[in-house]
Amino acid sequence: MSGTVTMHSVFVYGSLMADDVVRLLLNRIPQTASATLPDFHRFSIKGRVYPAIIPAKSDKVSGKVLFGITDDELNVLDEFEDVEYERENVQVLLTDSSDEKLQTKTYVWAKKDDPDLYGTWDFEEWKQLHMEGFLKMTKEFAEELNLPKSEI
Repeated sequence: MSGTVTMHSVFVYGSLMADDVVRLLLNRIPQTASATLPDFHRFSIKGRVYPAIIPAKSDKVSGKVLFGITDDELNVLDEFEDVEYERENVQVLLTDSSDEKLQTKTYVWAKKDDPDLYGTWDFEEWKQLHMEGFLKMTKEFAEELNLPKSEI
């Protein structure tokens, strides 16, 4: 009996764009490609250092796609994103190539009318201001899930 291994792709647009965060969670860095998710907006969230996306016509979110994500890794990402996000299937445009369209998964903020969403979240600002503390939190999260130790 041969088992079929399902591989997934996941569009990430926040803290998971940082290789160090992904390495702590998956114990590896998957193959990636830059991508854009049309008709969504990336918001900051009051009191949080990570972003949320919700549908927004005529807007787009830049991020990247993680390729070759296993079922187990997808479960880890589901746990990491928690109940505040819903995993949804979306279509992104790969920006490294010829704007190829790709069906993929992403995590959308569950509460679409959340009054705590505001402005636009900035990855570069997050890296400078919050990444160090976020890595510490992510490492603790990985340890709680008994994930394999990363080199970080």
